[in-house]
Amino acid sequence: MRDGSGGGVRAGGRVAVLALLWGSTFLWIDLALEGFSPVQITFVRCALGASVLLVLARRAGVRLPRGRTAAGRLLVAAFLCNTLPFALFSLGQQSVDSGVAGVLNATTPLWSLLIGLVAGERGALGARRLAGLATGFAGTVLIFAPWQPGALAGWGALALLGAAVSYALAFAWMGRMPAGRGVPAIGLSAAQLTAATVLAALLLPWGGPPPRAPGAVPVLALLVLGIFATGVTFHLTYRTILAEGPTQAAAVGYLLPVVSVLLGAVVLGERVGWRVVVGMAVVLAGVVLTRWGAGARPKAPAGDDGERPEPLPAR
Repeated sequence: MRDGSGGGVRAGGRVAVLALLWGSTFLWIDLALEGFSPVQITFVRCALGASVLLVLARRAGVRLPRGRTAAGRLLVAAFLCNTLPFALFSLGQQSVDSGVAGVLNATTPLWSLLIGLVAGERGALGARRLAGLATGFAGTVLIFAPWQPGALAGWGALALLGAAVSYALAFAWMGRMPAGRGVPAIGLSAAQLTAATVLAALLLPWGGPPPRAPGAVPVLALLVLGIFATGVTFHLTYRTILAEGPTQAAAVGYLLPVVSVLLGAVVLGERVGWRVVVGMAVVLAGVVLTRWGAGARPKAPAGDDGERPEPLPAR
């Protein structure tokens, strides 16, 4: 018999580790930017993450998806879920604090719901979910505060929002176009990040000059970002989905902005204004309302019965 108490502790531990890994992503990007360009960070991050997942897939004896159709679908998923948002986060954080980046990333579920509405896939929404959508975007407006001098605006903030929208588009694509029937999630993840690495490599000629002897801090930050905050996070995410269901894994998203704000303040000395704190709380309240009662039934990872879990991108 499974020990319910021990299982709960393990589940809580997985969620805590995932929240720390996901939430620290923005810290590592900020530190890596001290020695590398956004495109270089994107390429190395994808390459290291893909290497981790390819090793894990090989050890598990899992094959990667095959065929032109699967390859085409994976390329689109890799672009929307990895290459594009990874690059946009690195671009945006050149002018926006890491904590704010984490908070804006938390708007992804709101964009997913909005895209579903525009595509006519969500049907009629209840008052609670509509209120959640309005609440979440009100929190985003509060963070930007366009009515105040020195408001958070410009291409950097727009790039961060663009990354969140890209994740939402990836969710829609991955839900409609599964890339590999009968292939376990670790195989799909490894193939997707490998495709993202190829796409990022195509951008390297426009990614700025090669770094000149970057310091130890940006090098270490980039290694941690690629190996742990990307590769290991992908693996642990799907392990959590397998053990606890997608709802438990998605709960990490509620902790992610809190972790990013705390790390930005403590490690980088970023100033956390009241608008960011209140805006974060309002955004998360909106997300909770939009997800209330949804996704309660756990789903098996792809490969067990051909059904894909709700996709969760590596942040």
